[in-house]
Formats: sequence, structure tokens, C-alpha cells
Amino acid sequence: MSFLFNEWIMIPLFGICVFLIVILWAEKALAWLHKRSLGQREEVVKIMRLMGMDVEEKKITVLILLMSFGIGALVFLVFWPNILIGTFFGASITIAGWQLPLLLVRMMYEKRCSQFVDQMVDGVTIMANGIKAGSNPQESMKRVVEIMGNPISQEFSQVLYQMQVGDSFESALNDLGNRIPRPDVQMFVTSINILKETGGNLAETFQTIVVVIRERQKVEKKIQALTAQGLMQGIIVTLVPFFLMAVFFVVDPTFIKPMFTTTLGLVLLFAMLALQIIGGVVIKKVVTIKV
Repeated sequence: MSFLFNEWIMIPLFGICVFLIVILWAEKALAWLHKRSLGQREEVVKIMRLMGMDVEEKKITVLILLMSFGIGALVFLVFWPNILIGTFFGASITIAGWQLPLLLVRMMYEKRCSQFVDQMVDGVTIMANGIKAGSNPQESMKRVVEIMGNPISQEFSQVLYQMQVGDSFESALNDLGNRIPRPDVQMFVTSINILKETGGNLAETFQTIVVVIRERQKVEKKIQALTAQGLMQGIIVTLVPFFLMAVFFVVDPTFIKPMFTTTLGLVLLFAMLALQIIGGVVIKKVVTIKV
């Protein structure tokens, strides 16, 4: 078995293994890299268009590249000439930069959807009062646009605009439900479409929708209050290792230096970051309760 430890045998075997791995997995690896980087551009563009924003794909591409490879290259240069540490942190920042634009856009989109649902209480009440006064749903919706602000004003304006260019009221409402995929909005859209065909007291239905939305908001706020402590504890626990690392850098740099200059230290550092990410995701899943 000693021939297995001969460097003249092990080095060619290692090279052959690397060559085979590259041949077998190169296409999948490149496809994965594209999906996790520029492949997210389509999702970013789609969400921005759902929010009614003018989007240029070229600018989105440049932004993603700057936030990933651009910042990653700067981090690599900061740690130069330590190539190993620079590569580790540069690659980490690059991977994080791939996710950041989509994460920020999704946060903006979720916030917009939540604001729309919050405004529905007043908006649907105005529509119910308008219908009681003899107006039709379109006229009542126009009244909401005149009184209230964005995002409900912008979304209802889009519905009215689609009708002006020849689209049906039902189709325009369905598009509204696609842009704001929340249960309360789906309930609002479905109720109008059904009652428009079958008849019924639309004003009373709107009042029922308002009551449902208010009760749902009460439950959501109660859950947020109950889970706020767990969420804050998760944030604190996640930040403590980085805070201690910064303290050691200031107080005694030689004590923490082996973490970045030795193989064992880098392995432990990578394991720590991986466990921090896994722990943060698990805590977020636990404290996120959907109503």
C-alpha cells in the first residue's frame, strides 16, 4: 500500500480526479453560478414591474455586478497580499452581493403589499359608502384614488386605466390580485367579480371584508408582539461572535490572528459563519407565523 503515498502517483491521480470533476460538473456549476447571480435579474425586474416602476435591465445587470463582483474585488484587494483570506472574504461578499438586490427588492415589495392591505380598511369603507349612495364599483374606486395616497391610489388608478383602454373590469381586478398576492386582496377581487355576475348586496360584502381585515390585523399585531422578543434574541445571539471578534482585534490582535492565518482557524471561521447563517434562518422561520 506504500505506493499509494508516492507523490509521483498521487499527484497525477489527483489531477485526473480534478479533470473529471471539471468535465462532469462544469456545465452544472456554470448554470448554478448564472442562476445565483445574473439569473436573479429577471426576478428583480419582475418584482419592480409589479410595483409599477420603470425598469432598464441593463442598469439592473450593472447594479448586480457592482454589488457582487465589484465589492468582492475591493474586499480581496483590502486583504492583499494575503491571498487565502482575501479569496475567502471576497468570495463570501460576492455571494452575498448576488442575493442582496433581490432581497432588498422583495423587502420593498412585501412592505408595499402590507401597506396596500392596511389601506384597504379605509379604501373599502369608502367604496361601500359610495355604493350605498348609488355609485357603481368603478365610480367608488375613482373616489378612493382621489382621497387616498399610494400604493392603493396607484393600484386602483391602474385598474381604472386598464378599463379605459378596453380591458374588462373583471380582468383588471384579476391583474390587481396578481400584483398584490394577499388573501385579503383576493377576497376583495373575488367578491366583486362574483357579485357582479350573480347580484347581491355589494356594500354589505365590503363591510364584511373590512371586518375580516381588521380582525386579521389584530391577530398579526398580537403575534408580532409575542415574537418580537425571540426575534431580538436571535439578532443579539447572531451579532455577539462578530462583536467579540472586533473586541479581540482592538484589545489583543495576536490572540485572534491565528483564526485568519492558519488552516484550522480558517476552517473554524468558515464553520462559524455557516452555523451563524443556519441559526439565523432557523430563528427567522420559528418566529415568522403567517395568519
